[in-house]
Amino acid sequence: MDVTVASPKGGHAPLDPSSVEQSKSDEGAMAFLKNQAVVWEQTRPLAEFAGRAGDFDAIFFPGGHGPMFDLAADSGSQHLTAEFAAGGKAVAAVCHGPAALLGVRGAGGKLLLEGKRVTGFSDAEEEASGYTKFMPFSLETRLGEVSGGGFVKADESWGEKVVVDGQLITGQNPASAKGVGEAILKAIGA
Repeated sequence: MDVTVASPKGGHAPLDPSSVEQSKSDEGAMAFLKNQAVVWEQTRPLAEFAGRAGDFDAIFFPGGHGPMFDLAADSGSQHLTAEFAAGGKAVAAVCHGPAALLGVRGAGGKLLLEGKRVTGFSDAEEEASGYTKFMPFSLETRLGEVSGGGFVKADESWGEKVVVDGQLITGQNPASAKGVGEAILKAIGA
């Protein structure tokens, strides 16, 4: 399976230092960090993919705090995601990644998340991480508002929670990443 990595401007996409720190005990993650730097150091600009959703099986937004500051308001990302959704492609995100889905509008201007079940990094997890005061908004609150009350979360903070609603796949936190990946593979028939 081919994977193309893009970012709003292309080029070097910064890593979330707290995500790197939290992954230090994960040998696989550390090996990836050491051996695959090209993945985030040479991203392609999102604009390069406008009109090309048909060339791909899915679009995925990873976590880290970055999506709260750039992808949440990036019109190019929103339009590209709308193309994937309109084409019946899987649209997926994990942790803070669902912030990228907040402003996505589909046919007739309806928000992609409206009436959907969705999850993302919870307020309790943000507070426990110590980053609440740095965030531009509460992801849990905004996902709940945009979805019309469809935000769900694990019974306990840091618990795995993957929500699949049609072709929309979201995961609550880093513990949910593997489950989101498996749900994407199922959605695309791989």
